[in-house]
Amino acid sequence: VQLVESGGGLVQAGGSLRLSCTASGRTFSSYTMGWFRQVPGKERDFVAAISWSSKTDYTDPVKDRFTISRDNAKNTLYLQMNSLKPEDTAVYYCAARYGLVVRIPKSEYDYWGQGTQVTVSS
Repeated sequence: VQLVESGGGLVQAGGSLRLSCTASGRTFSSYTMGWFRQVPGKERDFVAAISWSSKTDYTDPVKDRFTISRDNAKNTLYLQMNSLKPEDTAVYYCAARYGLVVRIPKSEYDYWGQGTQVTVSS
C-alpha cells in the first residue's frame, strides 16, 4: 500500500484546511486509517483514526474541530480541520493498518505516507 497526502498549506488561525490521503493497492476498505502529526524534535503524535466501518477516534486537542472520514470507493482518507490554531502547525502523516480495530498503537501501523506540511499563523 502506498499513501500520498495532499492538501497542506499555510492558513491563518481560525481557518480551515482539508487533508487528503490517497491509497494505492487493493482492499483499502479493510484497513484502519489514521492521521498523525509531528513537529521538529518531537514524537509523532496521534491525531485521529477511522475503522473500516467508519468508527472514529480522536485525540482530545482536536475533538470538535477535526473530522476524519473515508471514501472507500475512491481509496481516499480525509481530515477536515476547522478552527485551526498555531499549535496545530506540524507535518501531517496518514497511516494504514490492515484490520478492524480503530484504536491501535502508532507502532502497529504498517504503512505511512510522506507527510504534508500544515502551518497556522497567528
